[in-house]
Amino acid sequence: MSNLKATSIDHVNMKVKDLEKSVEFYKNLFGFEIKQEENPNKIDAPSKIIGNDAIKLCMYEIPDMSPEGGIAHFGFNIANFNEIIQKCKEQGVEVLYGGIVDWDKSKSVYIVDPSGYEIELGEISGGGL
Repeated sequence: MSNLKATSIDHVNMKVKDLEKSVEFYKNLFGFEIKQEENPNKIDAPSKIIGNDAIKLCMYEIPDMSPEGGIAHFGFNIANFNEIIQKCKEQGVEVLYGGIVDWDKSKSVYIVDPSGYEIELGEISGGGL
């Protein structure tokens, strides 16, 4: 039996505390654009799909949501990795763990979005694995 050959993460579907604040965070820090104003899935919550050509985030506003107990973090590969710390300072985004974390084959910076999701910003896609 052969496996399915997944090539990348297609999208992340996530609950957010404040839709507009979350959209602004991802637009300002990553340059993501609104791809669709409302998700066509008939979920009774305000929603938007944002992203770029490679990444899509589908967000549903659930004000009392909590990120605990779910995903530890999700990661983005950052082409201009050397600019992360400065861009985070400009946007008032706190950098976790004292700054750049050195891994075996790559480096990462960790931040948190307005809903409490931790995001790893990686120098080399997949950590070079």
